[in-house]
Amino acid sequence: MKTIKVTNVEKFAENVIPKQPQNNKTVVEAILKDVKEHGDDAIRKYEKKFTGATLLSLQLSSAEIKNAYNKISKTELDALRFAKTRLGKTESAIKSLLKNKTIDSDGIKISKKFVPIQSVGCYVPGGLAKYPSSVIMSVVPAKIAGVKRIVVVSPPNSDGKIDPLTIVAADICGANEIFKTGGVQSIAALSYGTKSISKVDKIVGPGGAFVTVAKSLVSENTGIDMLAGPTELGIIADDSANPRFIALDLISQAEHSSDTFCYLITTSCKLAKSVNKIISEIVPKIQREKFVHSSLKNNGFIAICKTESEMIKLANYLAPEHLQIMTKNPKSLSLKITTSGLILLGNNTPSSASDYVLGSNHILPTNRFGKIRGSLSVLDFIKTSTHVTCSKPALSKITKHLQALTKAEGLPNHYEAVEGRLK
Repeated sequence: MKTIKVTNVEKFAENVIPKQPQNNKTVVEAILKDVKEHGDDAIRKYEKKFTGATLLSLQLSSAEIKNAYNKISKTELDALRFAKTRLGKTESAIKSLLKNKTIDSDGIKISKKFVPIQSVGCYVPGGLAKYPSSVIMSVVPAKIAGVKRIVVVSPPNSDGKIDPLTIVAADICGANEIFKTGGVQSIAALSYGTKSISKVDKIVGPGGAFVTVAKSLVSENTGIDMLAGPTELGIIADDSANPRFIALDLISQAEHSSDTFCYLITTSCKLAKSVNKIISEIVPKIQREKFVHSSLKNNGFIAICKTESEMIKLANYLAPEHLQIMTKNPKSLSLKITTSGLILLGNNTPSSASDYVLGSNHILPTNRFGKIRGSLSVLDFIKTSTHVTCSKPALSKITKHLQALTKAEGLPNHYEAVEGRLK
């Protein structure tokens, strides 16, 4: 990893942020249009083209779901259930805070209720990889929110099959429908609807660059959670941190893909040197070495700042998906961080654990979207419903102010609609 001494935080940050590909939009638009017009036939065509799968039925049958349980071990099933339970406790606690409320003021009643979205589509990456954890992270909060129809889509392998761990995770978490399709074509199906796949109200879940562009384009028609890019991990550390832990954590996130954005921010030149040395020793010996090496070499860096305040400023500017704070007093430092998707405190809270079983959600904002939102949660599947009741006496009391505002905005008929009730 390159080591750079920071002299200007803003300038440094702008230079190190990876540039996102801009050449996918035309391809994505063509696939979306094709699926919108030709439905299931187009989905089958693209699955054959991109995965090699020949699909007769897009939806998994109950027999296929049942058979998936026979293909996983008891240890794996226990792990899925454990992760589901851990996340469920967190999401249930959040939901318990949402209490319906009625405000009664001078004859005007405003009721605020929290109601679930009716249908959601959960995108789960797949094909050559297995991401049952992403099923848990999207389906569990939707189920706890009370969503009636939860659809899971995931790309099949060349044999037309979805990884059994993904199927079982979807089943135990409460998905209503599971479909063998991924990529842009699945996003199109969820947004526009086909004969096999009825459209949903909102699409959630992480995906690759093409899926992200597709979600952006269909957001004019269907709600989405966020536009997720490659994994990001920032680590703030001082000379009290264990350099080997830092190295292992950077490697763990860099193994996702060759375009992850993983880095260390520190004030210690000694720590920077130690971390770089350990990474150089470990990477050639590990599995997925190609991804890790490419990612850390091309996008990774160690930033050496002069002061703690500079470290905080840089972290807030970069707004990483995951931010680990490994300093003498991580809690006090964390209070000054406002933009990260997830903050992990101390030497024994690695992002790799939060990806699975700590009870936090690993579907997180990237590309600096942590400045405006946090992780996926039960809140993404609930909306507020407002009911208003106004009595005639209450209406008469507000006419003077209403008339002043409607006149100022040049909308006199708004006032007449009220005045007509009082004559």
